Amino acid sequence: MIVGPIRIAAAGLALLPASALAGAGTARPPIALTASPSHVVLEGTASATVHVANSGASSVVVGVSRASFALDLRGRPKVVAGAKGRRSAASWLTFRPRSLRLPPGASGAVSILSKPPPRAEPGDHDALLLFTTRRRARDGVAVRMRMGVVVVVRAPGRVVHRLALGRLRVARGGRARALELFVANEGNVTESIERSEAAISLFSGGLRVARLRAVPRELRPRTRGILQFRFPGRRAARRYLIARVEVTLETGRVVRRTFRVRA
Repeated sequence: MIVGPIRIAAAGLALLPASALAGAGTARPPIALTASPSHVVLEGTASATVHVANSGASSVVVGVSRASFALDLRGRPKVVAGAKGRRSAASWLTFRPRSLRLPPGASGAVSILSKPPPRAEPGDHDALLLFTTRRRARDGVAVRMRMGVVVVVRAPGRVVHRLALGRLRVARGGRARALELFVANEGNVTESIERSEAAISLFSGGLRVARLRAVPRELRPRTRGILQFRFPGRRAARRYLIARVEVTLETGRVVRRTFRVRA
């Protein structure tokens, strides 16, 4: 799921969670940026402010831009250049300033304004506000950092929560096991598996032998994904089980389905 800043290292532009760079060592790194809030929600035409702080040892100049993003089936994010995508809100956003100069220990603010078009499809549309440090030749190291703050713009209109449950499979990797449930968000708002609840009850011979909860993630509107339910403890002997899936949406509606699996 994307609930914190998305950080991108220039070497290969790999996406990393913010926690991956925190506490990496006791010495102050030359570049270290944080953003607050890390997730912005705007209702229609609205504004917000994002504060960016430099806790690194060097002064940095940070460029500000916007982009779209996409999630793969497992919720891993990927930046998409420009304002592509049916539900991208990138073209709806304006911001200022376009760059920040931040000495060590300093912070700056960026103002964001959203303005959906008159006939925007109701529901959630999202984008990234990107903060990119500029290379400094005198440092001798060509390294950049990019940090993305998720901005969700909810266009006015009827809100629809609709989740469809697909197939369930057993995934094995070494000694670890998990159940993977394919789902489709057919509604027009983002479904958070952290704020709602998704669980699988496993039955053998009519008795419940385990209850598994989904790994938290978000499902964007009109997309498909995988919910993962990890088995605790060591691997047991394989046997056929009845798996009853229940997903409770934020509205309180419960989506259910029953499977027979060999776990």
